[in-house]
Amino acid sequence: MILAALGDHRDARLYFRPTGFVDAPFGLDGRVLRLAGGLLWFSAVEVIAVAGGRRVATDLLAVEALPALIGALSPPQREAAERTIARIVAARPPLRLGERTVRLDQPQVMAILNMTPDSFSDGGRFETDPEGAAASAVAMAAAGAAIIDVGGESTRPRAETVWEGDEIARTLPVIERLARSGTAVSIDTRKAAVMEAALGAGAHLVNDVSALLYDPRSAGVVAHAGCPVVLMHHQGTPETMQDAPRYADALIEVYDWLEARIEAAVAAGISHDRILIDPGIGFGKKVAHSLMLVNGLSLLHGLGCPIVLGASRKRVIGALSNEAPVEQRLGGSIALALAGVAQGVQLLRVHDVVETVQAVRGWRGLRDQALTPG
Repeated sequence: MILAALGDHRDARLYFRPTGFVDAPFGLDGRVLRLAGGLLWFSAVEVIAVAGGRRVATDLLAVEALPALIGALSPPQREAAERTIARIVAARPPLRLGERTVRLDQPQVMAILNMTPDSFSDGGRFETDPEGAAASAVAMAAAGAAIIDVGGESTRPRAETVWEGDEIARTLPVIERLARSGTAVSIDTRKAAVMEAALGAGAHLVNDVSALLYDPRSAGVVAHAGCPVVLMHHQGTPETMQDAPRYADALIEVYDWLEARIEAAVAAGISHDRILIDPGIGFGKKVAHSLMLVNGLSLLHGLGCPIVLGASRKRVIGALSNEAPVEQRLGGSIALALAGVAQGVQLLRVHDVVETVQAVRGWRGLRDQALTPG
């Protein structure tokens, strides 16, 4: 089917989404591939041909059929396909975050710590209490969070921009305390001045919801620091992003957009192995768009970067549960987190650390048992 479609669309691009996940690879040599060096093996690949901005064919191929397909492609298509498959299976190197090493061959939890008065879930809880915020963060780390993500500006829908001086004043006191404790810390910001201040105070990673597009200095700051960075997909700004988000094909468009941002980051001097990607659930997406992205997350492994999933307590969960308020979205948050883990997501950005860590450990226990012969 795919080869026939390519005969009619010689300029088509192929995308590969790992699927057909199996519990263990025993006895399946040549029939499964390991996903991103992690705990999952896949036996099949959904191959998507796109031409002129639309899908012209989709096929499901067993892993052992991939060499024949790739061998029949044109030289440019073959080179691109081989590069994508190599990225899908390549192990993701661990994150070196100060005194901490965060392994990415297994799912990890990134805990949200909002130092804001207006974040959609827990705004105002710690805005003027850095001691209490730091204590809460240390408790989350003790509960199993690998990274604490500190933010001083809400980027919820309709949120207004915060002056960088206020953002620095909100975040630095807690970052300094956490850095002294040896906790791995990321700074959730779009602004270069905040990045500089946070990294100087001991933060180890930059999490930018604008993917280094908001502030023209930000890419240079990250490159100079040599720190890891999360590039998140978005459409519009927090003030406008939910007005009328539109996609012809959300999954393919998010993939292409993130690919372009990775290339721009590398061109700015940021090492590819320091880049993580986030599909941006709820950031310029309708409910259907977010669900399509969660269902298709494994496609993003073709970009060769660790995947961050931030679906915790998001609007999509409320929409699926009779408009449940934010504080009643735990079950949905766990469901989306495990959907991500089941597709090889490396980092889950969450509010509910204890519950998410427990869910991931339960999933991990099942994997460990499956990987124990006899």
